[in-house]
Amino acid sequence: MAEQNSKPFFNIKSWNEEDRPREKMLLKGKAALSDTELIAILISTGTKNHTAVDIAKIILADCENDLHVLSKKSIQQIQQYKGIGEAKAITIAAALEIGRRRKEAERPKIVKLIGSKAIYEYMRPALADLQEEQLWIIMLNNQCEVIKKMQISSGGTSYLTVDMKLIFKHTLEYAAPNIILVHNHPSGSTTPSNEDIILTQNIVNASKLLQIKVLDHIIYTDTGYSSFADEDWYSE
Repeated sequence: MAEQNSKPFFNIKSWNEEDRPREKMLLKGKAALSDTELIAILISTGTKNHTAVDIAKIILADCENDLHVLSKKSIQQIQQYKGIGEAKAITIAAALEIGRRRKEAERPKIVKLIGSKAIYEYMRPALADLQEEQLWIIMLNNQCEVIKKMQISSGGTSYLTVDMKLIFKHTLEYAAPNIILVHNHPSGSTTPSNEDIILTQNIVNASKLLQIKVLDHIIYTDTGYSSFADEDWYSE
């Protein structure tokens, strides 16, 4: 652990306002602060001979100025630094844990679907190896980026009952201007049935009243697919 070097002591209150960590954050924003200054805000108060910034410098120097190293220290280890009691050690550990969780909770990568093959590959994890038919909708924005995918209904090995109201209920809830329909054929046939064609055309017709566009209807099988848009099996 680094030794605390003796030097002339100046209380933080004697510093220029723009150099004090808290005031600096208010004046210039959080991005303007160094790691040392951020840790000093967590420490809050110093000791008789060292400011919170001094203590933060000592802690970070002992961690090779690496927050990842600091995050691995236990509360008891953080308490070993002069001026750091249990409450301050817990505060530092909690802040670092929040940072770690934020990293884990970063927004997922935006999925953009252009073309029937991209749709087929996107739905493979949800529909592979199923023994019953399912209908899913994919809701997209005007840049063809996925807003949400959702299962609407399921049936038997060769039939599917669909409540169209559910499709539009969810689409309106997410304010999606575009949808893609996807349903699987456990039989392995990519040829749409007459019922598939009628259902698709009915959904397309109803969607016009709500200013929602049906971009495609994919018939999924484990070995291939067909696309209503590619094959021009419905009229817009």
